[in-house]
Amino acid sequence: MDITNPQRAKVLVHALPYIQEYSGKIVVIKYGGNAMISAKLKDSVMRDIVLLSLIGVKVV
Repeated sequence: MDITNPQRAKVLVHALPYIQEYSGKIVVIKYGGNAMISAKLKDSVMRDIVLLSLIGVKVV
């Protein structure tokens, strides 16, 4: 899936307020159940958690 630069910009514009609001905050993530069944879904969840950490969210 190729994403164009304008599409990336649109996503970032929509995400920026949330990034600013939650950066530096502690967020608890419940991980289990159906999210653990599929390896593909597990990888996706882990990538999302890493991204949260990279933007400054303190993930527990």
